[in-house]
Amino acid sequence: MNITLLRRFVAVAEELHFPRAADSLGIPLASLYSSIEKLEAEVGHPLFTQQGGTRLTEAGVALLPEARAEIAAAPPPAEKPVKAGGKAKASKGKGRAPVVKGQPKPYKKRQGR
Repeated sequence: MNITLLRRFVAVAEELHFPRAADSLGIPLASLYSSIEKLEAEVGHPLFTQQGGTRLTEAGVALLPEARAEIAAAPPPAEKPVKAGGKAKASKGKGRAPVVKGQPKPYKKRQGR
């Protein structure tokens, strides 16, 4: 099983709330839902029920200690490099410049000031 999927499963199992788990993981909610669906497909059983709030199913309860053990045994996730911010520069494209500098394009009137 993918360790990232297990981390996301444990986060939802601890919060029992998908949006809060997505916020704590720092990922979009749709990504969390798709990760849980992939894990459920691997396991072959639903892991959560959402009737009257989010709850673990029997398969989810059985998977939780196993997932925590695998996460503890796995190496820590690599940190993402921080990109230095900078001022955005306007592009100096050549979109409307005439081919010969100083000469207007043929059949074009000069724009008055």
